[in-house]
Amino acid sequence: MKDKTKELLEDVARAFKQGMLPAKVFNDSDIFELENERIFKRTWVFLAHESEIPNAGDYVLRYIVHDSFIVVRDGERQIRVLFNTCRHRGSQVCRADMGNASHFLCAYHGWSYKNTGDLVGVPHQQRIYGENFDKSRWGLMQISRVELYQGLIFANLDSDAPSLDEYIGGARWYFDFYTKKSKAGLEVVGAPQRWVVPADWKLGADNFIGDAYHTSITHRSMVEAGILFAENADFHLEGPQWVTERAGGGLMPIPPGSYAGYPPTIAESWKRNLSPEQWSVVEELNLLPTHATLFPNLSFLNAASLPEMGPPVPWFTIRQWRPLGPGKIEIWSWFLVEKDLPEEFKQASRKSYVLSFGVSGTGEQDDTENWSSISRVAKGVLSRELYLNYQMGLDHVKPMSDWPGPGQVYPIDYTEYAQRQFWKTWIEFMLAE
Repeated sequence: MKDKTKELLEDVARAFKQGMLPAKVFNDSDIFELENERIFKRTWVFLAHESEIPNAGDYVLRYIVHDSFIVVRDGERQIRVLFNTCRHRGSQVCRADMGNASHFLCAYHGWSYKNTGDLVGVPHQQRIYGENFDKSRWGLMQISRVELYQGLIFANLDSDAPSLDEYIGGARWYFDFYTKKSKAGLEVVGAPQRWVVPADWKLGADNFIGDAYHTSITHRSMVEAGILFAENADFHLEGPQWVTERAGGGLMPIPPGSYAGYPPTIAESWKRNLSPEQWSVVEELNLLPTHATLFPNLSFLNAASLPEMGPPVPWFTIRQWRPLGPGKIEIWSWFLVEKDLPEEFKQASRKSYVLSFGVSGTGEQDDTENWSSISRVAKGVLSRELYLNYQMGLDHVKPMSDWPGPGQVYPIDYTEYAQRQFWKTWIEFMLAE
């Protein structure tokens, strides 16, 4: 670690104890390189949903920062994560974003691999390598730590990392609201939307884990125009905020008995799939988990929009903030819906999502303009001397004592406990040798 990077991190740790954060962390090349090494090589990173590769041979290309991986179901339907790099000269063996293949062929010298990662073909093998060439030693590298949570496929580059279940911890109690609405489970509809934004990856994660405060200003026009379903732009003020070790998020108020606009059949299966304590949040407290982030860069959003000013239609998206460099991200946004819902509802839900979020969504444009502005400021010389305020709720907003779920839960979402937890985790990973 360079001396100036070490000094900056030590300054971050000191300032954060007072609820402050140096703006420089949002656009610094040395910080970015250290994040790649100390965060993305050590944490569970989301890659795909199993519904994207339903059949043997189905694959998608996904990334952990700059590393490219083939997420594939082999002939035995086992999910594998193969490093997309030929063992001969390092050329990528798969160029398509998705497809179905039993083998992958390197276009440089023709080495071919089964979708298990095994090397099976080397042109002119005996003549140029001899009889003792052992193909079993030269298969594609693959990640051994691959685990699933409710259809979400995660990978970890650290062989000594804790299990995914341990990593998610108490956040599972809240994520279940997103993933257990029906017995059939979720499916991804269409390919994930992708676009590049000149903003730091941490800004998206920070925004979705706890920044409900921005909704009343940044997204006010969406509420006033009737695009986002809410009584007023301050609706998050009335909803609690939850925080666990590596995740956090908010809950939004919903009208009693409305189930946020989901059909009655979903409400019935939802109740069966959740514990009584979980269901009491929906049925008795009239709340629904809406925005959330799992450290480092996977976020969730469950909300409702008013397509063509009709009745509110709920939608669910997961999104990943893929770092491309200091002050630069590629946003990946998936639309998901319950498999067993009527096709008419699925189409209405997707339309509702596209109207509000996704590359063409009003809310997405609102957010990325702000994040880009912050990243431009953070690139300057004075950004090292600029300390940002992360003190909201620090002295006077106390956790609720009667909440039925795990973690700390605060009575309003206009507080920065979840964001402070994100940065506390970031500091711990960045300072760990």
